[in-house]
Amino acid sequence: MGSVYLSTAYLGPVQQYCKLLQYPDVYFETAENYLKQTYRNRCVIAGANGPLSLSIPIEKPDSLKCLTRDIRISEHGNWHHLHWNAILSAYNTSPFFEYYQDDFIPFYEQTFDFLFDFNEQLRQLICDLLDIHPTVHFTETYQVDTAHDFRESIRPRNPLEDASFSPTPYYQVFREKHGFLPNLSIIDLLFNMGPEGILVLNNSIAG
Repeated sequence: MGSVYLSTAYLGPVQQYCKLLQYPDVYFETAENYLKQTYRNRCVIAGANGPLSLSIPIEKPDSLKCLTRDIRISEHGNWHHLHWNAILSAYNTSPFFEYYQDDFIPFYEQTFDFLFDFNEQLRQLICDLLDIHPTVHFTETYQVDTAHDFRESIRPRNPLEDASFSPTPYYQVFREKHGFLPNLSIIDLLFNMGPEGILVLNNSIAG
């Protein structure tokens, strides 16, 4: 399949992890100008009342344009505690939460300076847990006109059509209440399906 270009993401959606499984070479963009209201600093989980967005606060850059790799995490609002409590509330009854929670707790007990580093360490953990091992590269300059470019198309609002992604339904804690919620954060798949999550990812790759 060649290479794919992706943006960094906080506990990225199932769609992004399909790309990590589908493509042998993955380029994560570090040299773009940071964009707000994207998966770069937010994820969407399945709460008791439906989809719940969790956003990491960032420090306001000194200029209007700031490279993604230079974006710093703000400690404003005790977000670590709020995010972990939301994840705990959403998934403490899921089949695999107890099995994996100790892997994730340290990320909500430590302080990370840069958003990209925080996201990347979480991404590495999740790939290890799902047994996904792409060759990962980090861009040094912004590349244009690249093939298999999903840096802007995988996004919370108005995502672009992706013919290679067809989300396969799987067990979710609140499915009887809300129906199946597609393309949530990868932790939704991990906590509900455990090691079988990779089978769901495989089945969600279309074409």
